[in-house]
Amino acid sequence: MMDFHCHLDLYPGARDVYKEASERNSFTWLVTTSPKAFSATSRVLGASPTVLITPGLHPEIAHERASELGLLLQQIEATRTVGEVGLDGSPRYRQHYEVQRRIFNAVVRRCAELGGRTLSIHSRRAVRDVLAELTQHPGYGTAVLHWFSGTIPELKAADAQGCWFSIGPAMFESASGRSLAEKMPRDRVVPESDGPFAKTDGAPVMPWSADETARRLSPLWGLSQEETAETLTSNGKRLLQVMGVDRLA
Repeated sequence: MMDFHCHLDLYPGARDVYKEASERNSFTWLVTTSPKAFSATSRVLGASPTVLITPGLHPEIAHERASELGLLLQQIEATRTVGEVGLDGSPRYRQHYEVQRRIFNAVVRRCAELGGRTLSIHSRRAVRDVLAELTQHPGYGTAVLHWFSGTIPELKAADAQGCWFSIGPAMFESASGRSLAEKMPRDRVVPESDGPFAKTDGAPVMPWSADETARRLSPLWGLSQEETAETLTSNGKRLLQVMGVDRLA
């Protein structure tokens, strides 16, 4: 199984969950929420041949960690993947939107300057601005829009720009999430958990949830669960090649 967006370091009992994910998954993308968190997580959890830990700066805390932007830009130089980064235009974080935009602009611009990176991107109520930023820096690399929650026209625009999409079991809890999942490009969808923040039945989604994603997605795509799982796995292997970490597949 694979998980292309997981806050593995933030689960209760993170070391045990990290160990189990390392054993059960062929690949887990551990996205961090700040540059200092990336440094600490890399040190505390250590290296695993099946877990990729990447530097990021989550838009929900961008205003609190803006002083770490310089550190993030340095960290990006040493990795081919970045996450979690992006924009959040929901009411709770809208007052800090300009700070978010300044940081995201700097990240995307730096990725373009370095020849391209693969980014796991948060785009809640900010899809148009995220896509505009990516368009402004065409050499940025590859975008993976995590838990996409925009409109159908925004989905079509992101598809036209070649974006990938990572989705997990929690996305299917809403009618809008199911509608979006049904219409996503089938060759650019990969599984994620977004645990421990994402929950189903009141419990955090675990990093080894790809089979559950396939089960919930299969009727929307009109495929068997096995065919859906095979598609997600094939997509994941191709994305890993784009990311330059195909050795983990």
